[in-house]
Amino acid sequence: MSHSQATTTGRSRLPRFAEAAVERARLTVVPPRALGRSQAARTPFAVLVLLLLAGGVVGLLMFNTHMQQTSFTATRLQDEVDTLTAQKQSLALELDGLRDPQHLGAAAQALGMVAPPEPAFVRLSDGAVLGNPTPATSADSVQITPGPSVKPPSIERRTVIVEATPEDQAVRSKRGQDAAQGSTADTPATSTDGDR
Repeated sequence: MSHSQATTTGRSRLPRFAEAAVERARLTVVPPRALGRSQAARTPFAVLVLLLLAGGVVGLLMFNTHMQQTSFTATRLQDEVDTLTAQKQSLALELDGLRDPQHLGAAAQALGMVAPPEPAFVRLSDGAVLGNPTPATSADSVQITPGPSVKPPSIERRTVIVEATPEDQAVRSKRGQDAAQGSTADTPATSTDGDR
């Protein structure tokens, strides 16, 4: 085989090889079954994505609801704390009133107790009585609540009645008008000094 024969055979093979490559590279229509298979392969992924989205939305709604319930519970508990704090303060004020010496003295007087005129003491070491013990009587009772206060005469309000004649009223009204005109004459808007 000569060189020229080999070249012509190579040239004849080359177009056949190119034609075969072109035939293979041509686009062909995919049968409908193949399309269904690719969609079937994508369906589980799409379902998974939708399930994840639905789960996220449901979880977010549950979290939101839980936070609102917690907020309502905290508000209710704070209201209870405020109520109990007010009750505690009210009871503390009532207890202070009951511990007041005036209240204790009034309660003792209501029971018929009176303060002794001379106190006596018992020494516990030997049982000796110190002082002169005398029984108390109702005459020894002390007034615990103060009596009504009396105003001193120096601060009593005195009512003074002055009878005016029509002439006095005319003179007073004229003085009032003169005083009003004098005060308006000195205002900065009308006085000549105010313009400077």
